[in-house]
Amino acid sequence: MTGSRTYGILNSAFASALAGVLLSMPSGSRAEELPLTENVPISEFQNRAEDVKGYDFDAPPEGLFRSITTAENFEEEIGHLRTHEIVPVRPTNRFSTDTPTIFIVFSLHQHYQGFNVFGRCFPESVPGLAAETLVSEDVVHVALEDNSGYLSLRPPPGGWRPGRYKVEIHVGEQVNELSLMGTMRFTVADAPP
Repeated sequence: MTGSRTYGILNSAFASALAGVLLSMPSGSRAEELPLTENVPISEFQNRAEDVKGYDFDAPPEGLFRSITTAENFEEEIGHLRTHEIVPVRPTNRFSTDTPTIFIVFSLHQHYQGFNVFGRCFPESVPGLAAETLVSEDVVHVALEDNSGYLSLRPPPGGWRPGRYKVEIHVGEQVNELSLMGTMRFTVADAPP
């Protein structure tokens, strides 16, 4: 107990001596006080408009998705962490009218809960089909441990018609105006003879 009391006495003696030295210094030797700056709006130094990049919902999704592509097929591989990874086979955005299924294969950044990924396919420029016609759709549940997955778009009755299609990618529990993450596009052409 005596040692800790002595240590406390030494600390207070040192602090008193330091204060005396500082007070005895001429005022010019001390650091100058910095002037106060006026209050500026937060917009001048935080969240500036020129620093913010707008999110394009009409482009392939970003953020949660590390990669996403349309492909003719997919394979399941064992990843370096012994996880099952879904990888695209023959990635392309051009398909023939006799394509049995168009796949959208994606990999994800880390996430902390399960959710659904929806793909809703509409004609963008297909003769004879209105733009609001739902041509094909799929949904996949992504579990907490999943870091990749795929959607499969089957052709509508009568097969794929030549033209350009867009696929809205939604994430959440259901499709609504807030669940849209981005849009994928692909083209269907007549099958070669």
